[in-house]
Amino acid sequence: MSDITNILNNDDQLSEELLLKYASGNLTAEEQHAIESKMIDSPFVNDAVEGIDAFKNKKQVQQYMDELKRQLQKQTEKKKKNKAKRKLPSMDWIITAVVIVVLLCVLGYTVLRMYNSKKEETNIEKTKN
Repeated sequence: MSDITNILNNDDQLSEELLLKYASGNLTAEEQHAIESKMIDSPFVNDAVEGIDAFKNKKQVQQYMDELKRQLQKQTEKKKKNKAKRKLPSMDWIITAVVIVVLLCVLGYTVLRMYNSKKEETNIEKTKN
């Protein structure tokens, strides 16, 4: 759904204007028949027409649809922002820091091991003398 401003445009190719004209009865018999056949094939189109028919004042429909579009836009923007917040930061610095810490640990272990082995050698030499 790349075009968020017209949520009814999908495979059915029905526009909001066409549905509003259908609801107000401003279509030719052929256009009206085409919409009714799409209503039979698509429960989504059928629900859209029934929803529009539920309004007594047809001018309110356009205002309501505009408000729905704004709310949908806000929700999708909010979801995008939340998704961006959850995204992990660049791992380059973290990986570098972990590698440095591991290398320091290995180096420290090696130095301590060498120190202990030297200490043992000197203790052995002292005991021999």
